[in-house]
Amino acid sequence: MGPSRLAVIGGGITGVAAAQHAARAGLRVTLLEAAGTLGGKLALGGVAGVTVDLGAEAILARRPEGTALAEEAGLGDDVVHPATTAAGIFSRGELHPLPGGQLMGVPGDLRALAASGLLSAAALTRVRADRLLPRTPVEGDVAIGEYVGRRLGRDVVDRLVEPLLGGVYAGHADRLSLAATVPQLVPLAAAGTSLINGVRELLARSGGGTGAGGPVFAGIRGGVGRLPIAAAADAVKHGADIRTGVGVSTLAKTTAGWRLELTDGTAIDADAVVLAVPAPAAAALLSAHARAAATLLAEIEYASMAIVTFAFPAAAIGADGLPGSGFLVPPADGRAIKASTFSSAKWPWLAHAAGNLVILRASLGRHGEERDLERDDADLAKAALADLADAIGLSATPVDTHVQRWLGALPQYAVGHLDRVARVRAALPGGVAVAGAAYDGVGIPACIASARRAVTAVTAVTESAPQ
Repeated sequence: MGPSRLAVIGGGITGVAAAQHAARAGLRVTLLEAAGTLGGKLALGGVAGVTVDLGAEAILARRPEGTALAEEAGLGDDVVHPATTAAGIFSRGELHPLPGGQLMGVPGDLRALAASGLLSAAALTRVRADRLLPRTPVEGDVAIGEYVGRRLGRDVVDRLVEPLLGGVYAGHADRLSLAATVPQLVPLAAAGTSLINGVRELLARSGGGTGAGGPVFAGIRGGVGRLPIAAAADAVKHGADIRTGVGVSTLAKTTAGWRLELTDGTAIDADAVVLAVPAPAAAALLSAHARAAATLLAEIEYASMAIVTFAFPAAAIGADGLPGSGFLVPPADGRAIKASTFSSAKWPWLAHAAGNLVILRASLGRHGEERDLERDDADLAKAALADLADAIGLSATPVDTHVQRWLGALPQYAVGHLDRVARVRAALPGGVAVAGAAYDGVGIPACIASARRAVTAVTAVTESAPQ
C-alpha cells in the first residue's frame, strides 16, 4: 500500500505545520485553505513602505517547536531575538516597570513588586498576608482571577494578572481557566499554601526568569509572517498539494475514509482529515458525524482584536528614544488599548529596514468588547494615539498608519477548558483530528505541537485499520 491520503483543512500556521510534518513523513497530503493566502493570523503587510507583521510578531523560544519549524523551512539563519525585553505597565496614569520575579503576573519577588510602584501600600500589605493565610486548597479547575485574588488580593489581579493575560488571550482573569492558562500554578492551588513562596520556588527552579536557558522570545528577520509561507514551500517540496481559495463545504463518511466536497464544485477523498480551523468551523463540519464533539466545539468562545501599526519620523521621538520594548495596560483603567509594542526598538532587523522611521503598534479589543472594534479605522487610530500620548508623551503625527482587525481571533480558555478539549477528542470519529489554538495553547509553538499531535493521531488510526 502507498502512504495514507491526508486532507488538512485550514491554512494557518497549524494547518501548514500539519501538512509539512505529514509530507515529510511520506503521506500524500492535500491542504485546503478557503482564503486566497496562507498563514492566517501570521500575516505580513506594509506601513510607510516597511514590511511588518500584522499579527503575531514573536515566537516563544523556550518551546522548541517554532524555531525548529523555522530551521526545517530554511529560515534558521533568520531567527533573531529581541534587542530589549524591558516592558512596562501603564497603570493609573503612570508607566511602571513590569516587575521581575513574576509568573503571568503572579509575584514571587515582593521587593521587585514594591519597587515597581504598581501597588499601593495597602495592596502590598494584603499581598504579604498570603504567607500568613491558612491553607485554601482548590479542588478542580477555577478562574485564575478567583484563585489569585483569594490569596493575594484584588489589586494583583487587576494591575498585573489582567494585563498579562489580556496580552496573550484578550480575555478576562475572572473567566479564564487556571489549569489551561497557567498550569504551573495548579499544584500550588491544590496545596493551598503560600502562592508567593510557591511562585518564587518555581522561578528559582526554572532560572528565575532571568534568561537562563536562552532567550524567552524569538522573531524572524523580515517578520514572523514569513514562517507559514516557508513551511508551506517545504511541504510542497516534499510532495504536498496546497490549494488556496478553496474551502470545504461538506465532510462525508465513506466506506474507505472521508469525502470532502469543495467550494469549487469538486471533491477529494482521504483516509484521514485534520481540522485545523477555528472551533466554530470545525463544529459545522462535524455536526453530521460527531454531534457531541460539535456541540462542545461550538461552546468555545472567541475574542476579537485589532492591531494598529504606526510609522513615526525618528526625529519626532526624541533623543532618549522609547522606554523599552513596550507596555501593557490594565483593563480596570478603561483605556482603549490593552498593549503597545515598540517594534523597531524591539527588533533590530526592523529598525534597520525602517531607517529614519520608528514603528510602533497598539493592540485593542478584549473578549466581550467587540463593539469597540466597530469604530472606523480613523477612530481606532485616534484612540490608540491618545493613549500613547498619555503613556509615553508621544505627540508626533504618524506618517502612515495600518489598522488590522482580527475578528474571532483568540479562543477563550474558560474554566473547565482542558476537560472540554478531552471530551471533544474522545468524541471524534476515527480518522479525524482537530488542531489549533482552540485546544492546547494559543502560541505559535503550541499550535505547531497541536498540528503534529493531530497528524500522529490520525496516522496511527489509518495504519492500524484493516487493509
